[in-house]
Amino acid sequence: MSDLRFLALSGSLRRGSHNTGLLRALTALTPPGVHIDLYDGLGGLPHFDQDFEADPPAAVVELRDLVAAADGVLIATPEYNSAIPGVLMNALDWLSRPAGSSALSGKPVAILGASPSQFGTARAQLVLRQILHRIGAPVVAGPEVTVFQSHLRLNTEGEFTPDEFTATLLRQLLDGLTDLATLRTPAAIA
Repeated sequence: MSDLRFLALSGSLRRGSHNTGLLRALTALTPPGVHIDLYDGLGGLPHFDQDFEADPPAAVVELRDLVAAADGVLIATPEYNSAIPGVLMNALDWLSRPAGSSALSGKPVAILGASPSQFGTARAQLVLRQILHRIGAPVVAGPEVTVFQSHLRLNTEGEFTPDEFTATLLRQLLDGLTDLATLRTPAAIA
């Protein structure tokens, strides 16, 4: 099997984002043969405008190309008002359009999230699963990684430090994405 490349998107733009930190922690847990590239350009995407979907701005073309080239996508979402943040929805709108040529259609996706609340990001992840289902992106079924009280899991440098249980869940989620991506490779389909 050749190496797998996953693109990681954080739905938070904040410099000290718990979700970006969660993706960095996941990156540190990757097994040999798996590479994760953290995309940091969501804040630079223009607002979705259907008038430009056929000839999108360069930032959108770049993101679509990165998603198309990846074997799978990891999306870490915070929870805002029991849903996903607008910046993440904007990216999903650009990635799912124009209809019939979505960069996410058929692309394996794993979702996770961190929040300082007592509930983690369970509600946001449910919304995200529904959106990805509509787009046609297969989502890793489990485990559900909804890190609660994430502010208590930061070290003195502000980096996310998963406990052993959370690290195990992160590894299992990555294994699930690896399995789903491997099933969808041309060699596996042939």
